[in-house]
Amino acid sequence: MRLRLAPALFLLAAMPGVALAAGPAAPVPDEAAIRLTNHRAVYDLSLARSTGTRAVEGVRGRIVIDFSGDACRGYTMQTRQVTLLNSGESGDRTSDLRSTTFENGDGKSFRFRTTTILNNVPSPAVDGTAEAGDPFKVKLKEPKRDQFQVEGPVLFPIHHMIRLIEAAKAGETTVSAKVFDGSDDGRKVYDTLAIIGRPSAAPASDTERDKPLREGDRAGMRRWPVTLSYFTPGEGERTPIYTLTFDLYEDGVSGRLHLDYGDFAIDGNMSRLDLAKDDPKSDPKAEAACRK
Repeated sequence: MRLRLAPALFLLAAMPGVALAAGPAAPVPDEAAIRLTNHRAVYDLSLARSTGTRAVEGVRGRIVIDFSGDACRGYTMQTRQVTLLNSGESGDRTSDLRSTTFENGDGKSFRFRTTTILNNVPSPAVDGTAEAGDPFKVKLKEPKRDQFQVEGPVLFPIHHMIRLIEAAKAGETTVSAKVFDGSDDGRKVYDTLAIIGRPSAAPASDTERDKPLREGDRAGMRRWPVTLSYFTPGEGERTPIYTLTFDLYEDGVSGRLHLDYGDFAIDGNMSRLDLAKDDPKSDPKAEAACRK
């Protein structure tokens, strides 16, 4: 059993049978209108649900996300997800996934590298670059040199997340887009559908989760509940291959993570949030100068 690294966890409930209409992806948004907080977030993992004949009986682990950058310098994100699955039927399994990506501020180019260790056995690394456009192009260095292209437009993870914030602020309730994040074997472009709920700025009612998000100014920050479903490209009615449910804060931080892998689901409880002291978003003059 291989855990897929949650894409765009910076955003990163299942919706079986949802019909995803074919059509053009959402346009790349104007990131100048969205300022993202540089931060490091830690989420502790626990089992939320388990079904099937080979049910998972317990989950322990952690997701750590380090995000930095801006629309001038580009965006760097390092993600690590370590998960221990307990199952009396198939035994204990440990997955250690590490991903590093860099996305240009204009959303036109992307670098990615992912390594995976399953039960202490390393898998071949996935390393490559991608260029936005029509066609959308990907070049792989590892596990073997290769290249391919697909019909665009396609969004990279940070600009997809920016698009979601932009849509939420505009009162939109759905966003469909093609997204490439370099996960799995680096060869997959996903159709995605995001369902955006009503905004809230009231303190979270669940006092047992995401303590760092219930402290200080962030306790009253505007946020939206989002369900993001990933589909294999195609037409007609399809079942999501992966879903991510979360609260999306207007500065890009995410809370109340719920990762649905189909046969089982995992909750992510934020246990730590470190904000960058020298966050460039706090200096509008420097950002304006960088854009010239």
